[in-house]
Amino acid sequence: MKTTGESGAGRIGAMTQELLALRYELEAFTIDFWHEVDIQGGGRAAACYLDDGVFATSVREYRGRAELDAFYARRRHWEPRVSIHVVSNFRIDAVDAGAARCGYILGLFAADGEPVLPSGPPVMLGTVEEVLVRQQDGSWRYASRRVLPLFRDGTPTRG
Repeated sequence: MKTTGESGAGRIGAMTQELLALRYELEAFTIDFWHEVDIQGGGRAAACYLDDGVFATSVREYRGRAELDAFYARRRHWEPRVSIHVVSNFRIDAVDAGAARCGYILGLFAADGEPVLPSGPPVMLGTVEEVLVRQQDGSWRYASRRVLPLFRDGTPTRG
């Protein structure tokens, strides 16, 4: 993969139109993924991964679509819970014709119960590292996603 994330003055503002379009496409895919999880319950979330894709949360690691499907099925049957995954500072770190490595900041707001719930700071704030692979039809799938917590409060997360 060609690295796009060199640090220094040459990197800031040096994004080509092609790279900017790809960044928008991948960021939109990521935001749509978290929308599926938070608003739709995650029923289609595992389909966003390769068959052998990996999702490493702050709690455990899921390998393959079967484990991911089972996780999201369990998640839909938990007691009422509200979660919002907020994506910011999205960047592409490396890219080639068939794959991309991306990263962003993830804020997680989550609590048991029905809306409207009391508000506070995120229960977890961390970085996310993703590798995506372009499919033959031009769509993207996650090969891996790793959540690396930087801040946490005492609220249990269920990943």
